[in-house]
Amino acid sequence: MTFASEVRSAVTPRAALLVIGVLALQLLFIASYVGALHDPKPSDVPFGVVAPGAAAERTADRLGGLPGDPLDPRVLPDEAEARRQIREREIDGALVVDPTGRTDTLLVASGGGTVLVTALERIATEVERPQQRTVRTVDVAPASPDDFDGLSAFYLVVGWCVGGYLLASILAISAGSRPANTLRAVIRLAVLALSAVLGGLGGAIIVGPVLGALPGSVAALWGLGALVVFAVGALTLALQALTGIVGIGLAVLLIVIAGNPSAGGAFPSPMLPDFWRAIGPALPPGAGTWAARSIAYFQGNAVSGALQVLSVWAVLGTVVTLVVSSLRRDADTPDEPVGT
Repeated sequence: MTFASEVRSAVTPRAALLVIGVLALQLLFIASYVGALHDPKPSDVPFGVVAPGAAAERTADRLGGLPGDPLDPRVLPDEAEARRQIREREIDGALVVDPTGRTDTLLVASGGGTVLVTALERIATEVERPQQRTVRTVDVAPASPDDFDGLSAFYLVVGWCVGGYLLASILAISAGSRPANTLRAVIRLAVLALSAVLGGLGGAIIVGPVLGALPGSVAALWGLGALVVFAVGALTLALQALTGIVGIGLAVLLIVIAGNPSAGGAFPSPMLPDFWRAIGPALPPGAGTWAARSIAYFQGNAVSGALQVLSVWAVLGTVVTLVVSSLRRDADTPDEPVGT
């Protein structure tokens, strides 16, 4: 045989296409992570201003006119309202001006990400210095001392997401990328659901009672984890039902390449470029990270939107998987092999 014929035998056209797809995912991975994380800086951070009379509007205007638009200031009536909005995750910080002294108070929430807190402290100090004023920082929702940089919630959700698409991928590799009929699709979804419940519980126990990395309700984190794992797994099953083994790569594209750098883990959402900030809350890693931090540090406030996002992915993945499998003509045929 000639060398060319050996190459054609060793690398089939399908294999060549898969290699090209992997190379594309590799480059997209680099572009997404470096693009999102190489130059973090705050932009339009929701920020409260509390000050007496006309000083409130002047201070808000000054903060809103900073170069690069790091803050999106809004005037609040008092410190109590500022604290409430931070705990409800409506704003990320607030400056409370003391009209009787020269030291103002910066309210922050390190539970939402310590990197953002550091950025807000730097901005407030630079703004106050020309006025010959100083700033003291008060952490309204502090991160656990055992949760370095507030990253535990992000890593917990990443682990759940990895479990979700690996579970679905294993089902494809072991039994065929496309289920042969609706019953087999239901069985796969049931196995996924059971695994999601166990994975959610295991993750919640590890980060809570075992490591003490995250406070908050173990039961609430358990429920969140089960939903994250099932949503990601169902999405992966749906993509596999539609495209075969290529669906695993598409799941990696959505969850790992697009979802992880935009999740607000290493850098909270207000410090990400516009594209990643826009897509992050709509993808499972971002929704899961937001909800996990809310459960751990914000008494479960502001989780409804994130839970709705995860539920939509779970329902959409389930429906697509069942509909596509029901369209298979021969219910007695085996599941489609991975290599077809």
